[in-house]
Amino acid sequence: MNDITITIDGKACLAKEGEYVLGVARRNNIFIPALCYVTNCSPTLACRLCLVDIDGKRAYSCNARAKEGMNVITKSEEIEKERRAIMEIYDVNHPLECGVCDQSGECELQNYTLHMGVDAQHHCIADTHRPTKQWGRIHYDASLCIVCERCVTVCKDMIGESALKTVPRGGAELDKTWKDKTEKDAYAMWNKLQKSIIGIASGAESLDCTQCGECTAVCPVGALVGSDFQYSSNAWELKKIPASNPHSSDCSLLFYDVKQTSISNPEPKIYRVSSEHNYAPLHAGARYGFDFQNEVTCKDEKAFETVVESLKTKVDTIAFESYITNEEAFILQKLKETYGYKLINPEAKRYQEFLKHYASTSGKSLYSGDLERVRSSNFVVSFASAIKTDSPNAGYAMNNAIGMNKGAGLYFHPIPDPVVSAYSKNLLCITHKVGAEEAIAYFLLDFFGDKEAMPKALTSYLATFHTIEKKTIQENIKEDVKEMVKDEESGEEKEVITSVSKVVEKEIEVDTNALVSLIGAEADVSDKITKLLDKKDSFSLMVGEDVYAHPRAKNIAKLLGLIERFTPFSVVIIPSRTNTLGVSLICDLDEEKGNYILGYNTQGDVTLSALGKGDLAMPALNQQEGTFSSMNKRVVPTNAALPFKGYCLNDIANALGFEAEWTIDYTPLLPAQKGFKAQKFDDLPNQYENDGRENRGYLLETQNLTCNDEVEPLISFTCKEGDMVYLANPVHQFSAFTNRAHQLNEAGALYVSKAFLEAKNLKSGDMLTLENDAGAKLVIVLKEEPMIGGMIPYLPDFDTKIDVTPFFKEGYRFASVTMKGVAHV
Repeated sequence: MNDITITIDGKACLAKEGEYVLGVARRNNIFIPALCYVTNCSPTLACRLCLVDIDGKRAYSCNARAKEGMNVITKSEEIEKERRAIMEIYDVNHPLECGVCDQSGECELQNYTLHMGVDAQHHCIADTHRPTKQWGRIHYDASLCIVCERCVTVCKDMIGESALKTVPRGGAELDKTWKDKTEKDAYAMWNKLQKSIIGIASGAESLDCTQCGECTAVCPVGALVGSDFQYSSNAWELKKIPASNPHSSDCSLLFYDVKQTSISNPEPKIYRVSSEHNYAPLHAGARYGFDFQNEVTCKDEKAFETVVESLKTKVDTIAFESYITNEEAFILQKLKETYGYKLINPEAKRYQEFLKHYASTSGKSLYSGDLERVRSSNFVVSFASAIKTDSPNAGYAMNNAIGMNKGAGLYFHPIPDPVVSAYSKNLLCITHKVGAEEAIAYFLLDFFGDKEAMPKALTSYLATFHTIEKKTIQENIKEDVKEMVKDEESGEEKEVITSVSKVVEKEIEVDTNALVSLIGAEADVSDKITKLLDKKDSFSLMVGEDVYAHPRAKNIAKLLGLIERFTPFSVVIIPSRTNTLGVSLICDLDEEKGNYILGYNTQGDVTLSALGKGDLAMPALNQQEGTFSSMNKRVVPTNAALPFKGYCLNDIANALGFEAEWTIDYTPLLPAQKGFKAQKFDDLPNQYENDGRENRGYLLETQNLTCNDEVEPLISFTCKEGDMVYLANPVHQFSAFTNRAHQLNEAGALYVSKAFLEAKNLKSGDMLTLENDAGAKLVIVLKEEPMIGGMIPYLPDFDTKIDVTPFFKEGYRFASVTMKGVAHV
């Protein structure tokens, strides 16, 4: 899009040709009221409050596209009169429940009513009975609903589920006399309001979606609220503590809303999580998994001394997970450098190695893409990630890009996903063979690569995947036929030309791509992709954790580096845990354990744990200050929502000779050679600007490296034939920490599709025994999961009572098993 200049209220504003005027105004800090519009989503024209004058004509700024030289006036006597009338209509029969309404104090209807000085009511109509609905974790009070359709829009355009829609309200019809005495836009809005209400798109009684709760975040009134939060607190009593999502690597901005537990209990309590809904959607784990804190009443000095003594005399290995801050990772690295401990984190080690091999061919220490780049693309590809469950925010970005940019995309995965498949008709979902990710990487390099820029050795190798075959096809053609026709009146003969259709056989040459068959895709997949590529000019590729422990991980990583260099794709290599990226950059990780292990949030000979068990209690991430390195390659701050009365890792380090008063004293000391900056924690911003820019922390600096073009020939890898399981959690679970939260707590199960149950003559609740060739055995209950398809179940690791590690010892997410011992319950 071309850069242009438009004028808004006399101010010259830079804009992109075709972007919405409302977005341009917000970016330039010019206020235009709007109740129905959500940034990065399509306009609904439901509220009409964003009415403006454009070159002398009335228009709606949420739907008006910027053009060179356009002159916009946001305020006039006529516009202000119309807006006030609209607000009066919204206030007709709106319950006077502000004293108990959950949204009071942050209600946009309340704010605009006051802002526009609505102190009298000139309209009336009979009210309609609108019963409340309980939709799982979401409560809907239709009497408070103003049908702005934000919930419908964000569910479709951002989340990609289309779970809500407007349904008939059955309200009284407007008396025609109101048309003459009501402002034009106010009357139109009123007429719509009387006819509509929000309902479930499927017609079910409860929301059959992932229940991310984004609809509650965007609701401007108290119509949609979290069921758990309803009637629990006044909004103005809550202290908003800015933080970052502690459960996954999007590390999205969120706020812990905190106040005292009760009148008799002054201890702080998290009542809910809120967000900046225009810029940072949250998934269910982030929104509902907030109370995972480790509650201890005092410091256990004896346990502390025992741990410190063990570190001095016995421990030679520290094992840990990536649910830690950058500062904690830095402390662990300093302990390694000072005392020689081995650092064991298999998941982060695999990611670290993958990035190293990617860098060897890309020439860059970090991948180029991020979620904002994905959102602005019009062709998005995802492979090696069950994106809905692994990284929901990456899925939201993909859906948003395809829907809002007239885009298209490809989704490769061995397990069919009905939610992702429903994102768009322009998203081609390819259910491929297990282990085919290397072939997919080669296919993308071959299909999208610039052959002129590639080394000849690489293009020669790619050419070996192609064969030319002769194919006979039938083709309809039109042929002109000349004939002499006698004119009936004159008797003269005239030459007449007619077009006649006929079928002919034609022999063509077909370029057959062997990679397609290795992937397990349909033979015509290349033709389908070619059609989707029409008018596409901005490309993003997201790759997930299926390949970090793939037997061919090294070569796949190198292929991604070549894809970064020789195709138009901007690549995102999704970190598999909250701070996997930070850990992989800060810590020198080891392969082999020593003889005596200290485990930090993982089992060891001596264990430090934030999960409420272990030799010494540690704070959870909602009890800590520090930073994470997000998948957007930003070092973002997080703050403590709740106090921790025990010891932390910094206390242990100080007992071993370090000298830091606070853990965040290490923030400016994070390694500059790995892209970190010497910035103090308290100087880090944590907000979004009006133009949508993520002004949070800082961007890691990417290092330029010497690269090469060496990759290995393709080796077709497949798992053993037969039953298989996939290491993954259900959509709202990420770890044992999300499972500690009271709204998400559940017992783990083997999550299976309806097709799986039908094929094996089983039902949800049956018990199944899983065994592998190494003798591992697990008895587990089946649970039907409507959000997956196919015959490969999810075996989760969020439930600490289920040990799945014997089935995935090498870290690869697919495992061959024998299923037997069915017991109908």
